[in-house]
Amino acid sequence: METKSSGITSRTERFYVKVISEFDSTGYMLPLSITWADGRNFAIEKVRDFRPAKTESCTRSVDCFTVLIHGQVKFLFFEHADPLLKGTFGRWYVEKPVV
Repeated sequence: METKSSGITSRTERFYVKVISEFDSTGYMLPLSITWADGRNFAIEKVRDFRPAKTESCTRSVDCFTVLIHGQVKFLFFEHADPLLKGTFGRWYVEKPVV
């Protein structure tokens, strides 16, 4: 994916991660921690914002959670599954710059 910021184009790559989350009584999905493929685990201290996200390369619906991890603001994305795939809800990813 490519993004433009101040006239500079930067590329990012998706990294799919394991996320522990819970649902409250209203159905709101609250991410609690992120686990990388290498086993490192990061607790999410706070969800600061939630909003639908538009991505150019994805035909599925994506939500962006702005979270606080170790006091730093990070973006965590939830990609909704294709409704034809029974038994799946979606998957989580983060974006990292590609050098």
